[in-house]
Amino acid sequence: MTTPRTITPTHLISELEFSTSRSRGPGGQNVNKVNTKVTLRWNIKDSLILTMEEKELLLLKLSKRLTTEGDLLISAQDKRSQSQNKEEAVRKLNDLLKKAFAKRKKRKPTKPSKGAVLTRLDKKKKHSEKKKWRQGKI
Repeated sequence: MTTPRTITPTHLISELEFSTSRSRGPGGQNVNKVNTKVTLRWNIKDSLILTMEEKELLLLKLSKRLTTEGDLLISAQDKRSQSQNKEEAVRKLNDLLKKAFAKRKKRKPTKPSKGAVLTRLDKKKKHSEKKKWRQGKI
């Protein structure tokens, strides 16, 4: 990617598919009657908004969360209402996208300072001398 761009669920809303089912979460008597669980489905391979590089990156980083068709499934069922669960699923998608597109910092190799090296070698030398004096003559 030449220029980094932020992709949010608001950009993708036309490509997201929501389905509902019965939830196992809180809801009292309604838990067995009302479909409050929301499952978000998004096909990354067929996305028109993403570039090829972005698709490849997402397919690579989210490979364990995808179906064989390339669909990303996210479900939310912790809230009592369908609308809150829908918002929660969209928030989870947003978090996944942020994490997938985040650049990792390059590790800077470090080395101990000259003083630390000299101190370590000095301690090592003193320890070996101490062990040498402990050895008895046979």
